[in-house]
Amino acid sequence: MRIVCGMSGGVDSSLAACLLQEAGHEVVGITMKLWPCAEEDGGFTRPDACCSPTETIDARGVAVGRGVRHYVLDLEREFATAVVQRFTDEYARGRTPNPCIRCNEDIKFGQLWTHARRLGAERVATGHYARASRFGDRWLLQTAADTDKDQTYFLFSLTQEQLAHAEFPVGHLTKDEVRAESRRRGLATADKPESQDICFVGDSAADFLRRERPDAFRPGPIRHIDGREVGRHDGLPAFTIGQRKGLGVAWNEPLYVVAIDPAENAVVVGERPHLLTDHLALTDCTWHLGQVPTGPIRARLRHRGTLHQATIASGDDGRATIRFAEPVQRTAPGQACVVYDPTARTCLGGGWVA
Repeated sequence: MRIVCGMSGGVDSSLAACLLQEAGHEVVGITMKLWPCAEEDGGFTRPDACCSPTETIDARGVAVGRGVRHYVLDLEREFATAVVQRFTDEYARGRTPNPCIRCNEDIKFGQLWTHARRLGAERVATGHYARASRFGDRWLLQTAADTDKDQTYFLFSLTQEQLAHAEFPVGHLTKDEVRAESRRRGLATADKPESQDICFVGDSAADFLRRERPDAFRPGPIRHIDGREVGRHDGLPAFTIGQRKGLGVAWNEPLYVVAIDPAENAVVVGERPHLLTDHLALTDCTWHLGQVPTGPIRARLRHRGTLHQATIASGDDGRATIRFAEPVQRTAPGQACVVYDPTARTCLGGGWVA
């Protein structure tokens, strides 16, 4: 079977390509150029940035060393529209987006799958720590063997078609095992450090937003939840729900951002009890079983965050309300709420916080 493997230049995707080849598949390695990552391109030069020249060279080196065809696919325009523009627009609206999830659904399992089919490939593989399995006529996401590295949170919104054609070759391995297997094969990427940051923002998201959307930084009031103005801010994109530092407000106890009001261009702050909630409204939901999960579930509000006990009430047009057994810290609109079965071994889908 011909399989396209997205090769980022890291250890996980490098080993993924090797495992597929060793299983007898014809592997085609593709490194996606998503963002200008060199000064001459108008980008930044952090060497571990996704799709940087260093990463591309490492990916090609692994592919050539294994006799795997390798191509660089220029998706800068598609990435700028589907991920970066949405990222800046969401912040301008007072929301806090998750671009990595959007990149997976629109680019890695969207655009890459489109190009894979043009190459005659039947599947797309990545180095994500996750597993996909069939349940009747549906495809489900299973959590990775390495629960500390599990990435199903970032994959919850994949469609049934995308899951049906996805391969996660390292999902059954721990990170230590991935590195050990890579060393055993002599891969140059075996001991590369992981890249943790959003690939296109450089060192500071705030600086990136100021550069890309200066119109979104309009001074306005900081108000206590009781209505009193207690300070001023220089732009909504510098704030997110739950933020405590950098408020510039003197108060007799710690204050947190509890709401952002784009209509009034206001940041609303309050004491910690005002940050807690027992429910969240979700939009644009994806349910891998084709219907809203019933009964007890577990919900995660951030990557590697606590798995909260909850139940879900369905709504119309892809909406739902999730109710928690115990109050949780409020999550910023635009973030993902990802749902798991009671054992936390199967990702059932999720939605976006309204």
